[in-house]
Amino acid sequence: MELNLERPLLFFDIESTGLNIATDGIIELSFVKVFPGGESRVKTWKIKPWDYWNRCQIPINPQASEVNGVKDEDLVDCPKFLEVLPEVASWLEGSDLAGFNSAKFDLPLLAEEIERAREYSTSRFKDDKSRPKAQEMLDIIDKLDLHSCRMVDVQNIYHHFEPRNLRAAYRFYCGGKDFENAHTAEADTVATYEVLKGQLDRYKEPTEFQQEVLQNDIESLSKFGARSRNIDFAGRLVEGDNGEAVISFGKHKGRTARDVWNTEPAYFAWIEGGEFTLDTKRQFALLKEKFQAERKASLNRPATADELSGLRNKFSSGKLF
Repeated sequence: MELNLERPLLFFDIESTGLNIATDGIIELSFVKVFPGGESRVKTWKIKPWDYWNRCQIPINPQASEVNGVKDEDLVDCPKFLEVLPEVASWLEGSDLAGFNSAKFDLPLLAEEIERAREYSTSRFKDDKSRPKAQEMLDIIDKLDLHSCRMVDVQNIYHHFEPRNLRAAYRFYCGGKDFENAHTAEADTVATYEVLKGQLDRYKEPTEFQQEVLQNDIESLSKFGARSRNIDFAGRLVEGDNGEAVISFGKHKGRTARDVWNTEPAYFAWIEGGEFTLDTKRQFALLKEKFQAERKASLNRPATADELSGLRNKFSSGKLF
């Protein structure tokens, strides 16, 4: 069954130097962009993982090399993520997203690389010679908002119906065969696309043992194990029942970010200086800007009738406190 799409769906997979989102980098990124009507395009980048501040290549964890087969020397002549970001952004534009276990790792790591590019470009903006290119890059980054993309995690659907891994999923949904070059980004990405189509075929009708069906629309597909309550990709901030941002870890777990800002604003500075992902830091910073603006607006607003009446009563009684 082909996908029922209203806008392009971008399947993606990442191979990386390791599993630490805050410190590791992308070494391979593959996209399969499926358009309404079924046409698709494929693009894969080999990327040199780069530490912009120390101006050196990030080494690949040996355990990661054992899985993806990529070594440091294979990437020496490859472009940095910053250099391919304009093209990556053009592929992301106007698309929903899909991947296999991508909501927990690939998407947060992609967001982290984008935030690193933002920080580096912001620092270059201070230099007159670098300013035009830095501004051009910042304009591209500012148009990217991964948080607003609907995300279909095919693994969530798979585990919901048949809890296994990608290789088993491909055998299960795609005719009992295996696929070659597992753990390369392009092979895994293409396999993920084929698995989702197989899932739609398998779960389109209720059965004696499985009454639930899989709807062929992105809104429904994206809700399987969705990260809808996460405000940052790492899940340090979640959306509370009333829409307020709630801290989900540490000593302030369960408290709203607004309450913590009002009582302990230094906590936000601690987040900024701590070992958190750049996306987490950015979401805290955006909340801080929001709370500061609200406080400023509150201080500058005209007094209400009740407040003026209270002041008159105080002065007329001769007591200010």
